[in-house]
Amino acid sequence: MGGKGRPTPTRKEAEAAAKARAKGAPRTRKEQATAQRSTRSESSKTVRQAMRDGDERYYPARDKGPERRFVRDFVDSRFSLIELVIPLLLVTMILGYSGNASLARVGNTLLLGTVVVVVMDLFLLRMRLKKAFAPRFPGKSTKGLTYYAVTRAMQMKFMRLPKSQVRIGQQLPDDYR
Repeated sequence: MGGKGRPTPTRKEAEAAAKARAKGAPRTRKEQATAQRSTRSESSKTVRQAMRDGDERYYPARDKGPERRFVRDFVDSRFSLIELVIPLLLVTMILGYSGNASLARVGNTLLLGTVVVVVMDLFLLRMRLKKAFAPRFPGKSTKGLTYYAVTRAMQMKFMRLPKSQVRIGQQLPDDYR
């Protein structure tokens, strides 16, 4: 068996090293919590900035990879009535609570029509996504992509994170590797 491969540090060197380690390390539980909070805050800022700028290195795991980028681009390149769900629901809520029976009926009809249109649009989104996904990623599983596409499509375009990299109607590339 060989030795440790280095000389034993002198007491002065060991104390200096210990002091340097202790200086940077939080001593109390409160200091540890503060340090963790600031680290987490800095990490969150980095991720939010990357999602605005399009720097995929700092994306959360759910948004990484060429398949997810394709799904984002696919959803962002088409206009969807699903984006209008939140404003339409707000209008139906206002009509429902207006106190006027005929306005409440109009609101209920609008709500039912919205639900029907959304279900049809989601079905079409899923079918078109699978059709466009297959030639670009042969042999890859589409598991989880429909949910990812639906959750992205239900957000209004200006609120989506990661931010859109394509415009509505823009042609998507054939290769996403």
